[in-house]
Order: sequence, then structure tokens, then C-alpha cells
Amino acid sequence: MVTEQYWFIFLNAALINNFVLSSFLGICPFLGVSNKVETASRMGAAVAFVMFIASLAAYGIHHLLVLIDAQFLQLISYIVVIASTVQLVEMIIKKFSPALFKALGIFLPLITTNCAILGLALFQTNRSYDFFQSISFALGAGLGFTIALVIMAGIREELQLSEVPNVVKGAALTLMVAGILSMAFMGFAGLGGN
Repeated sequence: MVTEQYWFIFLNAALINNFVLSSFLGICPFLGVSNKVETASRMGAAVAFVMFIASLAAYGIHHLLVLIDAQFLQLISYIVVIASTVQLVEMIIKKFSPALFKALGIFLPLITTNCAILGLALFQTNRSYDFFQSISFALGAGLGFTIALVIMAGIREELQLSEVPNVVKGAALTLMVAGILSMAFMGFAGLGGN
């Protein structure tokens, strides 16, 4: 068992080793849904919820598979749980917020294939986190994903009001901002050290 403290696991997942800006997982929604802060924050909340449920399910599934000596089913089991959770989130959002459902568009079902969520389940299993460490890891990863999305959306909203040379407009500017944001998050690397 890993003896890392809960706060450090949370901080590590949220800032130091942010899934999007450090591990480059979940880039598709990061670039696709970060046009507006409102949409980005709601997408981040949806992904964070799915990460939390997937983490709890992955913890239970891992111990069940170890118990019956069927660890080879781990990956497919995680994918099934993630897909089911995304379907649940999609139904809830469609029922209670049709405008958000329309705004998220194709990116909501794409949470199913969001490698950040699968990466979360695999990382926590490989690191042998206990139950509460897994919860800290999932909450930190979800918060970190949301922070990255909202910061990117805020920058992109500001850039729409600025005069930008035509050469760098669009995807080129978005990728440059993402790179600078990633380098800025490297500044958190010293947190938690002695």
C-alpha cells in the first residue's frame, strides 16, 4: 500500500501532475469545449463526476477481480463502468438542462472515450491506492481537469476580444495557449516537496 497522505494525492492530481496539462490526457474536450467558461465549467463538473464514480467502481472491481483471480478483465471492466456512468450523466443532463445538453453536443458522449478517466482508474490501481486515497485522487483529478478547462476557456474568451494576427488565429493560437498553460503548471512541480 502507498503511504502518501490524502492532501498530497489530491494536490498532486489537481495541480502538480494535472491530467490535461502534465499527462496530456483528455485533450479532446480540453480543446473542443473550452470556447466559453460556462460550458467549460459544466463539462468539467460532468467529467469530475464521472471520474469520481469511475474511481469508486474501479476500486471495487479491482478487488473483486483479484479475489476471483481474473485481473485480465480489468481493462474491459473499467471501460464498461465508465461508459455506463457517462450514459447516466448524459440522461441526467438531458432531463434537467437541455440547453447544456445541446451546448456540450458531441463532447458529452465523448467522455466515454476520455482517456483521462480510464487513466485515473488505471493509475490508482497501479499505485495501489486504498479506498480513501482513491477518493482523494479522483477528487483532485476532477478538480484539476475542471481548472484546466475553465482557465483555457477564460483565456480563449479574452482572446476573442483582442486583435490577433490572422496567421495564428484558430487552432494554432489555441495550441500555443495550451502549451504556455502547460508550462505554467510545471511551476507547481515544487509543491509538496521537503
